[in-house]
Amino acid sequence: MRQVDINQSECEPSCGFAPPSRRSVLAGLGLALGSAGLAAAEPVPPSTVTNPPRDFRPHAAATTYFTDPDVLTVDPSFGAYIVPNSAIRRLWTGALWAEGPAWNAVGRFLVWSDIPNNRQLRWLEEDGHVSTFRAPSNNSNGNSFDRQGRQLSCEHANRRVVRYELDGAATVLADRFEGKPFNSPNDVVQHTDGSYWFTDPPYGGQLYEGLPDEAGGPSNPQGHLNPRLGQPAGVVAFRRELPNAVYRIDPTGRIDRVLTDEQLPDPNGLCFSPDHSVLYVCSTGKGPGDTGPGGKGEIYAFNVAEGGKLSNKRLFADCVVDGIKCGPDGLRADVDGNVWASSNAGRAVGYNGVTIWNPAGKLIGRIRLPEVCGNITFGGPKRNRLFMAASQSLYAVTVNTQGAGPA
Repeated sequence: MRQVDINQSECEPSCGFAPPSRRSVLAGLGLALGSAGLAAAEPVPPSTVTNPPRDFRPHAAATTYFTDPDVLTVDPSFGAYIVPNSAIRRLWTGALWAEGPAWNAVGRFLVWSDIPNNRQLRWLEEDGHVSTFRAPSNNSNGNSFDRQGRQLSCEHANRRVVRYELDGAATVLADRFEGKPFNSPNDVVQHTDGSYWFTDPPYGGQLYEGLPDEAGGPSNPQGHLNPRLGQPAGVVAFRRELPNAVYRIDPTGRIDRVLTDEQLPDPNGLCFSPDHSVLYVCSTGKGPGDTGPGGKGEIYAFNVAEGGKLSNKRLFADCVVDGIKCGPDGLRADVDGNVWASSNAGRAVGYNGVTIWNPAGKLIGRIRLPEVCGNITFGGPKRNRLFMAASQSLYAVTVNTQGAGPA
């Protein structure tokens, strides 16, 4: 079967990103035009607060004359991480919900998930070519590459974590705990001791991002939804049985629950500090059928001891910026120990994108995007390019630091 090319140049005209009209720009900026006809029109919010409004498309006119206007210094220390004349670029658009970017250093390509479209996409560094990498992907969410160059994927539909071996085979690393299926593994990273750590919230139990529970389950209590629609013959329907949690897969294959929902409600993105002595985990909002305490969109830190024992839980960042909740999802650390977190501020224009926190949990910088950002990773040949999977699109900007490790 011929692989379908989904390059930006082919999808651009159909993706609704034509240059804004004069009316929409003026309405979006809230300027009074004194025209009764325009005053009666419903205002169109700008995509970001950049003035003048910018066009993020690959071949758009230049907007950066020294530093990008949407890369913001909150604390002077962030200035060291900004590359002058490096602009945010939208590399591709056309997803339903983009998540889980991961950089393959040998192949020099980026993989990410388009969860509702049940596929993984690949962006090639040498020419920007984008194509379908894996379909179906079992509604994969988080991806990463381990230190042996093998891809790790969290699958919503099959409620499992898989590893793609170097010979092309796939290995199921985790699909059950104490005999019960996982909810919907979300994000996965490797520790330097060889263990894999992953979060297991319930978000993949939604109809949009995976498969709902079988009749009577928390995401399908009345049984009105048919989880087998659109699935191949023989698909197995699950019912949620486990609470939300964070798990560790030991190099021996043993699976341990390292954090419970009571200790950290609704775990989502996670990453380690550069020396792997600290684990950072996002605590997001309630998912379908949740009866627990519910997360508040915060980032917590834990000390990591030998064997994966965690201690010293503390609030790292509440992710409130200027009174706006910048809900975190994906996390990555740089070599200096700063934590870069994707930001979902909903309709709070100008606060979606990325927040950057120093090792003490102080906000030092922000990156504004015109879409909600779900997940991020460092990549490029020097691992100094920040890739941002944001709603329907993939963005990137070069920064003056490197990611702390393969991701």
